[in-house]
Amino acid sequence: MTTRLNPYLSFRDTAKEAIEFYQSVFGGTVTRSTFAEFQVSEDPAEQDKTMHSMLETGGGLVLMAADTPNTMEYTPGTNYAVSLSGDAADEAELRGFWDGLSAGGTVTMPLNRAPWGDSFGMCLDKFGVSWMVNIAGSAA
Repeated sequence: MTTRLNPYLSFRDTAKEAIEFYQSVFGGTVTRSTFAEFQVSEDPAEQDKTMHSMLETGGGLVLMAADTPNTMEYTPGTNYAVSLSGDAADEAELRGFWDGLSAGGTVTMPLNRAPWGDSFGMCLDKFGVSWMVNIAGSAA
């Protein structure tokens, strides 16, 4: 697998409906995981929220979306991030991107082992752009 660059949209309780809407527009296949599946919230009201969803089309379009937890700020207009993802073979490249993007910026979630088994981190670069890095099957 090669490193992929994808838009990642955040919502407040409507990610499932949004990704289904985008699927109706672009076609393709949707995968979706809930907060309950990865035990990322103890709030019973959040169990069916979308922790991660991804729309992939036959033409190569990829769009990702998730619901923002109730404990996190949500501001429409800034509800996006750019996601970099790849597998263990891409780890050195992705960690280099992480180091460069987070330098001079703000790390909002360190690049560490995530509940789904990959290495994952989030940061704002020095220009205020939100980035996510996911390394599938990484040992970190």
